[in-house]
Amino acid sequence: MENQTVMYELVLSALSDLPSLQLPLFLLFLLIYILTFIGNLLILFLIFTDSHLHTPMYFFLGTLACLDMGYSSVTVPRMLFDLLTNRRIISVPACIAQIFFFVYFAASEIFVLAVMSYDRYIAICRPLHYMQIMTWKACAQLVLAVFGFGALYSLVHTLLLTKLTFCRTNALQSFLCDLPQLLRISCSDTFINVLFVFLLGILCGLGILGVTFYPYIPIITTILKIPSNQMRSKAFSTCSSHLTVVFLFYVTISFNYFCSIANESFAKNTKASIYYAILTPFLNPLIYSLRNQELKASLSRALKMVFTLLEKLGEK
Repeated sequence: MENQTVMYELVLSALSDLPSLQLPLFLLFLLIYILTFIGNLLILFLIFTDSHLHTPMYFFLGTLACLDMGYSSVTVPRMLFDLLTNRRIISVPACIAQIFFFVYFAASEIFVLAVMSYDRYIAICRPLHYMQIMTWKACAQLVLAVFGFGALYSLVHTLLLTKLTFCRTNALQSFLCDLPQLLRISCSDTFINVLFVFLLGILCGLGILGVTFYPYIPIITTILKIPSNQMRSKAFSTCSSHLTVVFLFYVTISFNYFCSIANESFAKNTKASIYYAILTPFLNPLIYSLRNQELKASLSRALKMVFTLLEKLGEK
C-alpha cells in the first residue's frame, strides 16, 4: 500500500459524458422506476383482492413482486439523484450498505424462483396432494427461509468487504456500487473475496439453478400427457412465464458477476449494469401479466368493477 492514498469516498461513473443527456436519462429512468412500482403493486393488488388468486403460487409471485420493488429501490433512487446533481460521490460505508441490500434482494429472488419451481412441480405432478403439501404454514416457512438464506449470503460478502481498503486513484466503472467493481479498485488482497464470489456463486448459483430447472423435466412430461388442450395451454403459460423470468435473471446476473471479475473490458462497460439492476425488475411484472391467463382474467375483472363503479357514480 505504499504511495497509495486510502479513500473513504468513491466516485461512480456517469451513464453518459454528455451533459445534454442527463435530463433525458433522468426522465427515462424515473419513468421506468415508476412503471416498475406500478406493475409490481398492481400484481400485489390483484393477489390481495381477487379470491381466485389466493393460492400458494400467487403468494410466491407476490413475494417476488415485493423483492423486485426492493431490488430496484436499492439502486435507482441513488442513480436519479446523481443524474440531477452530477455529484456521483458515495462514502465507502454507504457503498457497502448498498451492496448488502442489492445482493440480499438478488439472492432472495433466486431462492424464490427455485421455490416457485417446486410449487409448480407439486401442482402439476402431484395435484391431489398439492394442498396437503403446500399449506399456508409451509409457504410462510419457505419464504422465511428464503429471506434468511438471502441475508446470510449477502452478509458473508459484505463482511469481507469491510476488511478491504480502497485507493483514490481508481473510480467505480458503474453507476451503482457493485461487488465486482468494488473488488477491482481495492488496494488490499482480494483473493479471499474473489474466491468466495466464485465458490458461493457456483455452489449456491448452480445448486439453486439445478433445483429450479430439474423439476421441469417431470413437469413437461406431465403436461404433454394432459388430454385437454385448454388445461395444457394454461399449464404451459404459467410455466413459460416462470422460465422466462428465471432465464432473464440468471443470464444478466451471471454475466455481471462472473464476466466482470474475469474480464476487465466487460467490467468497464457501465451500461451492462442497467440490464440486471433496472430492466429485470421492470420486465418481470410485464412477463407474468402477459403470459399468465389467470392474472389477465383477474385484471379484466378488476377493470370491469372500476368501470361499473364509475358508471354508477356518473349516473348519480
